[in-house]
Amino acid sequence: METLVVDHPLVAHKLTTLRDVRTDSPTFRRLTDELVTLLAYEATRDVRVTEVTIQTPLVEATGTQLTRPTPLVVPILRAGLGMLDGMTRLLPTAEVGFLGMARDEETLQPATYADRLPQDLSGRQCYVLDPMLATGGTLAAALKLLVERGADHITAICLLVAPEGLVAVEQKLAETLPDDHGATLRVVTAAVDERLNEDGFILPGLGDAGDRLYGCS
Repeated sequence: METLVVDHPLVAHKLTTLRDVRTDSPTFRRLTDELVTLLAYEATRDVRVTEVTIQTPLVEATGTQLTRPTPLVVPILRAGLGMLDGMTRLLPTAEVGFLGMARDEETLQPATYADRLPQDLSGRQCYVLDPMLATGGTLAAALKLLVERGADHITAICLLVAPEGLVAVEQKLAETLPDDHGATLRVVTAAVDERLNEDGFILPGLGDAGDRLYGCS
């Protein structure tokens, strides 16, 4: 699994304001929207296109357009919803599916409570939106589900990731997916932070992204 940290002054500037405890929810939502668009610009460098011929006002010209089926954007509920507008602004023709996951308190494993995705994702490029990659359980389960339905190129866009989360996702996928699954998996993020604390929060982090986006726990 490839990890791409987007190194850009505007990304760093917006992320710094997101981290600030004084940033209120309306500002947090706006900056998340803007930051996701910047991350999406890098995340879509490998989006599939095809060559087309068009007629300009002056001459015939060759250009590119997105191939079909179009990419599928998958926000993980609830915090991933705060990233959706920033992503679809860049990919307005993409389809959107929704995935809700929560940790089962008995098994401590991610359990799916909402699944609004196509059953057949063969040949689809997917972009998963999840603000924080912390312990990695939710993202690993989401990636596994998409691969099992046939997606062959999946990029997770996260505002922040923890080193432990990246390791956990790779380990869980190696344990649960066949070696010949054939899917390309990537994580695109604004920063890889220092570590997780004893409660599973990213340090220095930015707190609970869902709570800061929507103002309630």
